[in-house]
Amino acid sequence: MASDNTATLTPLLDPLLPTSTAVATAAHATRLSEVDRVIAAIDEAMRTVWGQHSATRPCPQPDVVDTTPLSAEQQREAAALMRVNHVGEVCAQALYASQAWGTRDPQLKAHFEAAAREETDHLAWTEQRLRELGGRTSLLNPLWYAGAFGIGLLAARAGDAVSLGFVVETERQVEAHLNSHLDQLAPHDHASRAIVAVMRDDEVAHANAAQEAGGVPLPAPVRGLMKLAAKVMTFTAHRI
Repeated sequence: MASDNTATLTPLLDPLLPTSTAVATAAHATRLSEVDRVIAAIDEAMRTVWGQHSATRPCPQPDVVDTTPLSAEQQREAAALMRVNHVGEVCAQALYASQAWGTRDPQLKAHFEAAAREETDHLAWTEQRLRELGGRTSLLNPLWYAGAFGIGLLAARAGDAVSLGFVVETERQVEAHLNSHLDQLAPHDHASRAIVAVMRDDEVAHANAAQEAGGVPLPAPVRGLMKLAAKVMTFTAHRI
């Protein structure tokens, strides 16, 4: 990019330029670099919210062959639950993107980015199942993404250990949330249940990995606020 070229040329030009000019050129290169990061973040947000997602893993398939059709009510409920799950994955993308942005540890940044790639599978799977059920994604996805991105930045600013602890707590709550969906889905909705079960197992793995990487427990009031925010999101996304 232009910023990288400027940064490369600046040391070569310094002996030929007045000190003030060299400093201004270096500062300009730094600003361009930050602009590049912002543009990349906006691009990622737009792809998450409005793009079509491709999974790197096949969509989970049920082990049981059952042709019993869903009733209209069961189909509507399954679509609503899958929409909630899709919103959760939109938020996960925002959280991981902001936490990768906020850390200065290259290994931790790579950890967040790898987790985000795995969550992209979940986005693709839930979108596919929503189409099959005749449902749609949440109309408030831009709002969900923006809010989660801001929360992720706050967690990152608190330090890497807290940021990882936030991942642990988030994924634990998501695990419980997905378990509740398995209870709510129709027993013979094996297609939806297969997707939710694999998503749950992935979230457990993400939580364990974050804990092993040094995540610390969050204070009880913070955990309570996270649960409250999740309830608001779940209630709203179920309907809108």
